[in-house]
Amino acid sequence: MDSKTIANGILRAIAILTGVVLLLYFLYLIQTVLIYLLFAGVVALIGRPIVQFLKKRLKFPDTLAVIVVILFFLGLLVGLILLFIPVLVEQGKNLSILDVNDFQRNLELIEVEINKFLGRSHITVENVIDTQEIKKEFIQGIEMSFIPKILNGLVAVLSSFSLGLISVLFISFFFLKDSKLIQNSLLTLVPDSKESGLLHSINKIKVLLSRYFLGLLGQILVLFVIYTIILLLVGVENALVIAFLCALFNIIPWIGPFIALGLMVLLTITSHLGADFNTVILPDIGWVLLGFGISQLIDNFISQPVIFANAIKLHPLEIFLVILMSGMLFGITGMIVAIPGYTVIKVILKEFLSENKIVKRMTQNI
Repeated sequence: MDSKTIANGILRAIAILTGVVLLLYFLYLIQTVLIYLLFAGVVALIGRPIVQFLKKRLKFPDTLAVIVVILFFLGLLVGLILLFIPVLVEQGKNLSILDVNDFQRNLELIEVEINKFLGRSHITVENVIDTQEIKKEFIQGIEMSFIPKILNGLVAVLSSFSLGLISVLFISFFFLKDSKLIQNSLLTLVPDSKESGLLHSINKIKVLLSRYFLGLLGQILVLFVIYTIILLLVGVENALVIAFLCALFNIIPWIGPFIALGLMVLLTITSHLGADFNTVILPDIGWVLLGFGISQLIDNFISQPVIFANAIKLHPLEIFLVILMSGMLFGITGMIVAIPGYTVIKVILKEFLSENKIVKRMTQNI
């Protein structure tokens, strides 16, 4: 092998590496659009059977059938939002009638109970003064900055949500109206000899992602039932709505379950302000922790193996590494889309690079 061949090989490797880096950077820049496409694709996967039913059985025109399905999903979303209105109204009432002095007394009472439980009976004058200053600053922060920040954050979230919702519905409309829109677009990018392989990959991806999302819905349902039982046992108001919200957090790998746990513990404490810490609050927190532990055991040893091992054929270590790298590159959104995105990549690699040793090893189970 002469020096010219080696130099050409090195230049080719550098060019490929540069192309991969630029592609990843481009995907990073358009990650919001990719999220919209993903959600639209999920809506299309779920809504396509309904469209076919309306067209074949009820003789709906194509456009009307798609519009009905889009309105169905929109109505479903509005219904879910309406479920949370009682919770928001309740919290709004609590904020409007908040007695700062009474709130401070409740904080002091909980602090005393925690100190008793931990055996901290000796408190110096300096500690008392420091504690009072901290409480004063905390209360002032709630009065002057907490509520305005919540309102500003709420406006920003609503703006982003509205833009995302309109974008997803618009894209979903065309995905449902022309089920082969993406397929035909991709076929124009590949040679004629590769078209059959691409069609096979698309069909395989549809099957795997359908299994994945159906399994994910089952996972959320199981957690919803367990969380509902926990919250009803500890006497949290609007237990069904809160349990559903906590179950949805499980979509976020690793972080989501702990957000749900923190929310349930916080609501348990705030639901019993003024009650005895040892006999009321602490046992209820114990029930929450016990129920959360049971839910995670069921999720980790039953739900996830069924979804990831049987549905999309991924090894636990493979899942861990993919989610970790996606989270480092794209944040929480990357963690959410890591598994379905990786599944798509594996199917495509198996179809077009099946002779490669690394690809063959990675895709042997699909």
